[in-house]
Amino acid sequence: MGLAFASPFVVGFAVLIAYPLLASLQYSFTDFNLFQPPTNVGLDNYRAMLEDPRLITSVKNTLVFAAVGVPLNIGLALAGAHLLNLPLRGQPLYRAMAYLPTIVPVVVGAYLWRWLLNPEYGFVDHLLRLAHLPAPNWLMEPGWARTAVIILSVWTVGGTMLIYLAGLREVPMELYEAASLDGAGLFAKFRHITWPSLTPITLFQSIVLMIAYLQLFAQPYLLAQTRLNQSTAGPGDSMLSYSMYLFQSAFVNLKMGYASAMAWVLFVFTMLLTFALLGSARKWVHYANN
Repeated sequence: MGLAFASPFVVGFAVLIAYPLLASLQYSFTDFNLFQPPTNVGLDNYRAMLEDPRLITSVKNTLVFAAVGVPLNIGLALAGAHLLNLPLRGQPLYRAMAYLPTIVPVVVGAYLWRWLLNPEYGFVDHLLRLAHLPAPNWLMEPGWARTAVIILSVWTVGGTMLIYLAGLREVPMELYEAASLDGAGLFAKFRHITWPSLTPITLFQSIVLMIAYLQLFAQPYLLAQTRLNQSTAGPGDSMLSYSMYLFQSAFVNLKMGYASAMAWVLFVFTMLLTFALLGSARKWVHYANN
């Protein structure tokens, strides 16, 4: 009876997750284009990755996105959580507005920001001109194109912000009162009370955000699209993320074996980074019972 109730999950896991996972591992050692039977090539796909200039570019771009986006998300979320925790009138409305971009479909958000960042009629450059500041050509210059991708990825920081807000509301007020009696200021309270209390949440958010940025696909893919070319990667491949190049290798160039090898390298790299973050937690994460 127990197996009967568990069978929908077991069958679904075996068919939709376990089999594709093992099949992709097998295909990573083959030359496979979806239309012809796969032929075994050994480690050729993995060797080719070391000599692929576009893959190296995608790795560099992805690491830049992650190195900038993860701490920026955490910093903005932490600052926003403190603002949303203030006893202001209409605070529930502000919290809803902060979370609203999170529920906007990524396609809608990407095309909205393509309009906002348009150098001719975009609202962002219009405000910069009014302030007598340089108005960059966001989507046509490599440096600014990467910045546009990061802006779009940070736009949905509201979800992380609300998680930090929940953590702030769990910090005992008695600790702040005791610190005030000892003459502690705002910075000292944050350093010795708020931040240690939020380090478990920060560890969780760091891992989640790191995985999300290593798999970043929709934001650069949609921002880089043009009417003439749907598989472009921005000026000088400046928006080419690792997952975006994996998609192009599989479904544009029909190199399924090569794409499978890329997927497994990404999996191993992500797993190693996750273990590294978890291993470092003993040095900076503080739990209530410690």
